[in-house]
Amino acid sequence: MASVPSVTVPVVASGFPAAGGADSRRPPPSSVAATDKNNWKGRSIQAAQNGGTMEAPLRPLDFGEAMDMLREGKTVQSAMYVPLLHGCVETGSLGGARALHGHMVKTGTSADMFVATSLVNAYMRCGASQDARSLFDQMPEKNVVTWTALITGYTLNSQLVEALEVFVEMLEAGRYPSHYTLGAMLNACSASNNADLGNQVHGYTIKYDALSITSIGNSLCRLYAKSGNWESAMRAFRMVPDKNVITWTTMISACAEGENYTELGLTLFLDMLMDGVIPNEFTLTSVMSLCGTRLDLNLGKQVQALCFKIGCHTNIPVKNSTMYLYLRKGETEEAMQLFEGMDDVSIITWNAMISGYAQIMETAKDDLHARSRGFEALKIFRNLKRSAMKPDLFTFSSILSVCSVMMALEQGEQIHAQTIKTGFLSDVVVNSALVNMYNKCGCIEDATKAFVEMSTRTLVTWTSMISGYSQHGHPQEAIQLFEDMRFAGVKPNEITFVSVLSACSYAGLVEKAEHYFNMMKEEYKIEPVVDHYGCMIDMFVRLGRLDDAFSFIKRTGFEPNEAIWSSLVAGCRSHGNMELAFYAADRLLELKPKGVETYVLLLNMFISNGRWHDVARVRKLMKQEDLGILRDRSWITIKDKVYFFRANDKTHELSDELYQLLENLLEKAKTIGFEPYQNAELCDSEDDEKPPAGSVRHHSERLAVALGLIQTPPGATVRITKNITMCRDCHSSIKFISLLVNREIVVRDSKRLHKFKDGQCSCGDFGALL
Repeated sequence: MASVPSVTVPVVASGFPAAGGADSRRPPPSSVAATDKNNWKGRSIQAAQNGGTMEAPLRPLDFGEAMDMLREGKTVQSAMYVPLLHGCVETGSLGGARALHGHMVKTGTSADMFVATSLVNAYMRCGASQDARSLFDQMPEKNVVTWTALITGYTLNSQLVEALEVFVEMLEAGRYPSHYTLGAMLNACSASNNADLGNQVHGYTIKYDALSITSIGNSLCRLYAKSGNWESAMRAFRMVPDKNVITWTTMISACAEGENYTELGLTLFLDMLMDGVIPNEFTLTSVMSLCGTRLDLNLGKQVQALCFKIGCHTNIPVKNSTMYLYLRKGETEEAMQLFEGMDDVSIITWNAMISGYAQIMETAKDDLHARSRGFEALKIFRNLKRSAMKPDLFTFSSILSVCSVMMALEQGEQIHAQTIKTGFLSDVVVNSALVNMYNKCGCIEDATKAFVEMSTRTLVTWTSMISGYSQHGHPQEAIQLFEDMRFAGVKPNEITFVSVLSACSYAGLVEKAEHYFNMMKEEYKIEPVVDHYGCMIDMFVRLGRLDDAFSFIKRTGFEPNEAIWSSLVAGCRSHGNMELAFYAADRLLELKPKGVETYVLLLNMFISNGRWHDVARVRKLMKQEDLGILRDRSWITIKDKVYFFRANDKTHELSDELYQLLENLLEKAKTIGFEPYQNAELCDSEDDEKPPAGSVRHHSERLAVALGLIQTPPGATVRITKNITMCRDCHSSIKFISLLVNREIVVRDSKRLHKFKDGQCSCGDFGALL
């Protein structure tokens, strides 16, 4: 308690003799009157000596001494309690506040409205809202300050409904709110997202002529911006006559939290500077976040220079947002230098590093680059665990998303154990990330268990689980879960409908798919996008109803994109309708595809049909588009160690054994029905422009499978990630391998998850396009 400012305590003179010539009415600089003159100015603090008229001297005491005096039963004036209650608030001492309350009751001071109001405030700020309300109800008199203290306290304690109820009680009691009351109410409406009541409170601010008060204007800006009513927010902002740094920061921060107001936020920041208002660390943190959203590193560096100029460059939130901007732009070395140079870091700093690397993974130029950033994120998480800091729910959700992308099941399982140990598993965000991680790693049973054990589920969780069932080849479970979600009153969004339509496609449930497609438009007013159309076309193609697929395109009038035309080419080729396949190929080439995989698909089709003129045309387009080459990469994790393979790779120390195993398995596969496909080869060298068609070579996932079979225990699942779509030859061969070795083999390529077991694949043999 030594950190609490000393207080001037008037006591019985026999305890402290008067100093000659001292003016007892003028408190020293450390007194309450000096530190909080707005509350205590003008209140006389005197004590009689044995009934006499001598004024007691004022002597600064620390909080502990003052409390000891009260315990000894010293007689004090009522104003003495106020600074002591302030000390309880500063230290969060609920016990001290209750002790003071007891002393006040004993001395009869609790009837003093001024002191009782201070006690209500102290109870609220120490988190004892029930004590505050009980005291409030017992007060014989209440003024607007008392009501406002209760409303503000409820708001601070996130008891927003109670705050609103007290405001209504105040009005019904005939009390007139002050601008402090109105500001507290606007903050409560903002925190509870109650825009309707906020509009009514706004009316009171007009009625009581409080709009000209800056703090009221700030609260109105915050209320309307948070509710998404930007027109009203800007109107309130423009009506603030004396905008201070809080006014500007409120609007800029709201823009940083919104999705589509980046440019507005930066414009407001420039206007703020032009208006001569100096930003603070909160302003600059938000502006740096806006630079991160815009991915504008040059502007970010200018803002960073401004941070140095005004002296807030060492502020942790400013550093965190700066570091995150560097990460978003891929400047990992600069970000790491900032991170390692920070003397004091918060959990937000660690989270910014982990989530920043997770963001880079999603935008990386290639899969190899993405995985290296994923390893960095896992390394940072490991260092966090070794530090004195403890991960929070944002840490766990971010690192679980990294494990999902990398298909790092072992690390994900370890993190799962940590969430149980730390108690964060009960959080819906962490649990949703866990469900997604198990789904992406091919563990549908574990994902289901995590989903069932959730006490609360969000739309994201439901959608993730429906998608997981669909991807793992369990369409009926996906459809049933969709119906369960609707029965639970959760409103599906467009992503949910993509998942359930995909399940219908897999199961070939045409009528069910059309029912859900119409439901989406008519019942939920969701306009179909290309992914919804793609699911419907995919369904017709799977069933071999190619004419229906093309009729659906004409009937709905939408323009297929590169992915849909590619699916049609692959589907027509699989079903042997080459006329429609060539038609779809021409439409695809008209789009001038940007994906090199698309061109390889077309090359395979044209080569297998001997259409050499079209082969030359495709190769020419590939050069014109400067697409480079299609590189084949796969990864497998064994005992926390990651192994990387290229096509036809012979760099592994066990390469001879791997190739021998594959040859033996492929020969056995041929005896039970495996027939190799003739494909255009994937290039790994710029000199390899025209690889021979139909040559046999081992693609990267085959080599990874072989290593997994050798170095994992019998019966263990082999899990592999691949940077491009599986070719039909590898897809077919791994189906047979899973049957021969009696193993489950999971391969997640760039398009979908393939779960091979007993000679079958979860994609229904429609996942290999090349």
